[in-house]
Amino acid sequence: MKNVTTSIRIDSNTKQAATELLNELGLDLSSAVNIFLKQVVLQGGLPFQVKYPQYKPEVLAAMEEAEALSKNPNTKKYSSFSEALEDMDI
Repeated sequence: MKNVTTSIRIDSNTKQAATELLNELGLDLSSAVNIFLKQVVLQGGLPFQVKYPQYKPEVLAAMEEAEALSKNPNTKKYSSFSEALEDMDI
């Protein structure tokens, strides 16, 4: 069977992250796309469910911010929730 060159547009961050992960699995991007397309044909559609992620992007961003703050040595720490409330002047 003859191979053909195909051009697709991919967000650069997605491409980089996928390429790095696939390299760790011993695959290149072209092989992974071929595997995906063969599965589309074999299964008669997408080989996975298409649905919203468990968390909204805003929630994921807040979780990442909280993790970064917890690792920042300049972030003020509290020994209790009531101490934090007192500091907020509520």
